[in-house]
Amino acid sequence: MIGYYIHHQGRGHLNRAMAIAAELDQPVTGLSSQPRPADWGGDWIELARDDEAAAPRDVDAQGRLHWVPLHDQGLSDRMARISQWIAESRPRVIVVDVSVEVALLARLLGVPVVSVALPGVRDDEAHRLGYDISAAIIAAWPQEAEGMISGLSAPARRRLHCVGAISRFGTRANERRPSSTPDAPRRLLLLGGAGGSSLDAATIATAREATPDWHWTVLGSRGGRWVEDPWPEICSADVVVTHAGQNALADVAAARRPAIVIPESRPHQEQATTASVLAGSSRWPALVRWNFPLTGWPTLLDEALGLDGELWDGWNDGLGARVAAAVIQRELAHAPAEEPA
Repeated sequence: MIGYYIHHQGRGHLNRAMAIAAELDQPVTGLSSQPRPADWGGDWIELARDDEAAAPRDVDAQGRLHWVPLHDQGLSDRMARISQWIAESRPRVIVVDVSVEVALLARLLGVPVVSVALPGVRDDEAHRLGYDISAAIIAAWPQEAEGMISGLSAPARRRLHCVGAISRFGTRANERRPSSTPDAPRRLLLLGGAGGSSLDAATIATAREATPDWHWTVLGSRGGRWVEDPWPEICSADVVVTHAGQNALADVAAARRPAIVIPESRPHQEQATTASVLAGSSRWPALVRWNFPLTGWPTLLDEALGLDGELWDGWNDGLGARVAAAVIQRELAHAPAEEPA
């Protein structure tokens, strides 16, 4: 039995978990404040929220943890439920994406933890604690993308496994469609995320008006629509303009589309770090802009069209979820065999 804790913020944690769980040959129980996805294959335990108190107190335990508000009923209920499940189900491994508090709870109860790392500056005490107590750490970026995370201790870095980007569309690469023909309008996809966007509809409209030869599709950002399956839109775009979130980049790379990457502000410099890595190497088919350009879009799009989208193969070779599952399976091999029912 494997437990898999999935943070509720955004959609990326869940998408990554579903891709990895599909590659595992053991039963996987999801633990999350999100409702059970319709296509989750194993059991699912929906946890109480711990972020709904009106005035949370001492949320980080004097800087030692990330989110443990005092006297919060939701926090108490969710930790009690996880503990109950561990006692009843006796999982051999728990994957945590992401929560140092859940990782620490599992380890205190004697269960090995595989943590999922996020990009950025992770040198605070809570991050270092979470990574240091983990049996293995999975990073969803390639080994060649140096500088994606800082702050790990030397022992934790030795347990870091860079498996490559993980896209929920990894098994649909054969559905890639050719970009538009030379005599057709070029297609641009502006891809926002569930974690929030700083763009406003007026700024997008100005850029759109400056590029009359391009057909714009806006998904996720303000003024755009939300779709559960953006894969057809990604594949049909000549250029994708995207934030620097891990899953958006993984999807664009899976589709082998040239990209213009504009990082959003996120804690621990998460997207800024990823954008810096992309900007610092010519091996990736991405142009990085630190703010949404107000002018110069025709030239910028022409430059992006000249990038070779196939270079994304080094970022996302389609095997990330499988390699991550292999890391988890290796930790299972160290755990005692399950007793017969």
